[in-house]
Amino acid sequence: ISGLTRHFEGEGTAPFSAEGQSVSRNREAGYDVDFADVKGQAGVKRALEIAAAGGHNLLMIGPPGAGKTMLAQRMPTILPDMDSAESLEVTKIYSIAGMLGRGGALIARRPFRAPHHTASYVSLAGGGRQPSPGEITLAHNGVLFLDELPEFQRKSLEVLRQPLEEGRINISRAGGAYTYPSAFLLLASMNPCPCGHYGTEKCRCAQHEIDRYLEKISGPLLDRIDIQSEVTGVDYEDIDKISAAAETSAQIKARVERARDIQRERFKNLEVRCNAQMPSPLIEAFCVLGSAGRKLMRQAFDSMGLSMRAYHKILKIARTVADLEGESAIGVTHLAEAVSYRGLDRKYW
Repeated sequence: ISGLTRHFEGEGTAPFSAEGQSVSRNREAGYDVDFADVKGQAGVKRALEIAAAGGHNLLMIGPPGAGKTMLAQRMPTILPDMDSAESLEVTKIYSIAGMLGRGGALIARRPFRAPHHTASYVSLAGGGRQPSPGEITLAHNGVLFLDELPEFQRKSLEVLRQPLEEGRINISRAGGAYTYPSAFLLLASMNPCPCGHYGTEKCRCAQHEIDRYLEKISGPLLDRIDIQSEVTGVDYEDIDKISAAAETSAQIKARVERARDIQRERFKNLEVRCNAQMPSPLIEAFCVLGSAGRKLMRQAFDSMGLSMRAYHKILKIARTVADLEGESAIGVTHLAEAVSYRGLDRKYW
């Protein structure tokens, strides 16, 4: 305390700096859910691993009961641990919002916010008569999970566009303008149609009903979602065939942490923490392709009608896939996997 007093009286330097430090005290208890609980869904688990490793946004599309929410709830178990700087940022936000709780210990676990689809625009964006952070800011340095994505109000979804690009949200009200940090990983899920059984004999939705349902998700918002993954149901006869020795969250998280270590070294002294945050100049520096890779990307760009944003997102995903494999160069197989995560918008929209 005496050191802090001298610091604020201008007689000394700050006794502690959070930069680069790890959070080792007041760590919260472990999770009571695990990826090993999920039967099958190897493809979606892989997509979630890549999303966690590179900070990429992810959309899951599939019928009711396929496991979308169950998978999303386990995402925090594989996220990399926060360092002290991130922990302080999150703790300050929750303190301002009056949600820190008694004791005021540093928040060590990455936030996981899952607002209901009836949430208002203000509750998501923040602001109000007494300005306070919304769900978008409360998810800073963590995950914002939007279940039943098309059921959210269109206005509420469109407010996501700025923070997804800039990592902050600007709010203008009669009482003034406010800027809140909002660098989060967007994790969303949805059915392929109102009844959820699109493409099967169970589906009774008229085409205009399907179109109206899907149109709630705008093209610009879809373009900002890096990974699209289809979640399919598990057949009854395959249940017993699925190995009981499924990978645990700890095993997946170990790979995620190794990939993040590579990124921390890559982006040291830069205001970037993960591959998903790379601006164009860094993409050109760290996502260099060979001749075979350039040929594949040209084919994908022309055949899929990719925007420049989508093109860059594929390169960043491929960079993350290479990091998970411990490869310094992006190969064709890394690119091919990245491209495979960008096709569902063409299937459904």
